[in-house]
Amino acid sequence: MAGLLSRAWVRELLLGVGLLCGAAALLCYPQEAMEAARSGLALCGNVIIPSLFPFFVLSALVVELGLAGALGRLLEPLMERLFRVSGSCASAVALGFLGGYPVGARTAIELYRKGMCSKTEAQRLLAFCNNSGPAFILGVVGTGVFASSRAGLLLYLAHAAASVCVGLLFRFYRGEERRAAGRSRTQVEAKRFSAAFTGAVGSGLTSVLNICAFVVLFTVIIRLLVLSGVLPVLSGAVGLLLAPLGVDQVWVQRLLTGLLEVSTGVSALAGEGALSGRLTLAAFLLGWAGLSVHCQVLSFLGGSGLSPRTYLVGKFLHGLLAALFTAGLSRVLPLGSVPAILAGQVADLASVDFQTALTWSTVWAWLAFLLFLGVALWTGGKKSGHRAERVI
Repeated sequence: MAGLLSRAWVRELLLGVGLLCGAAALLCYPQEAMEAARSGLALCGNVIIPSLFPFFVLSALVVELGLAGALGRLLEPLMERLFRVSGSCASAVALGFLGGYPVGARTAIELYRKGMCSKTEAQRLLAFCNNSGPAFILGVVGTGVFASSRAGLLLYLAHAAASVCVGLLFRFYRGEERRAAGRSRTQVEAKRFSAAFTGAVGSGLTSVLNICAFVVLFTVIIRLLVLSGVLPVLSGAVGLLLAPLGVDQVWVQRLLTGLLEVSTGVSALAGEGALSGRLTLAAFLLGWAGLSVHCQVLSFLGGSGLSPRTYLVGKFLHGLLAALFTAGLSRVLPLGSVPAILAGQVADLASVDFQTALTWSTVWAWLAFLLFLGVALWTGGKKSGHRAERVI
């Protein structure tokens, strides 16, 4: 099968058939497709843009102003020992945990393009620095989907721990190349704030619009797959194979939906079912991130020369480890009884208030920027002090 798919004409044939089926589905369900597109646009306008845009601007500023290099001088020993990457990569790791997908991946790619990390280090970063933000897991998933702040905290702890474990595993990826690559790393001259800020705003807007395009596309695709019966039929077929393991069609459809688009898949877990099972599946989907997020990251990879293989392997391992950690923690940490969610409480992620999302993301982004700036000033002053001592 793999050999057959490696042929170009087979891939082109499958792509053509897929496009024809998609066009036929749009003709059969035009109204439903428009409603799905409106839902995706509402999600982008109320959640995606206000939540990610400030962090995209921040990630560009951190790289262009040289703050990543300043942070690298401080965290070089830690990053080297844990993940076998340069200290400058700490900015991608930090923004990956704070900003959500795909801020960390975009920062790692920018660091590589600026010459602040080697190709091998960038590949290692991509495997573990593209994580869900705490606001999404604690707020939307924990409080919204599971109606439990404890559930959100458990999921976030498992998600963060799994990400760190993936980073520790990928420190062995092409380890023999680390030292040689480190010697050839170039130093990037910091830009003026005015030039860096205007460039960051422009690139941030382009990036967030690119992400919104994929969100709307996959919202429509999932809706068409459900209406056409493809997703239910596929879920039934996979459910028959997994029936001996006690997995029914409902769980399979939740899994397949989450594999395509993480927010839609996780929100589907608000229904009935054992709490431990729903939490474990949610942890896997949050770690895997969904095909929609992967397409967003791959769009940033274009022309960089970085391979998506290590990124996809890392995300799959992230999902498995997060599910394993969640299954273990759910037995140790009591969650109590989780009340039933009122219909429409937070099932639609687009219902999040635009002003609230923008305010919180902007505050977090500015706090992170001030932290990076403080580290840069402190390390710069410390470096100047050492130079003065040498002169004396």
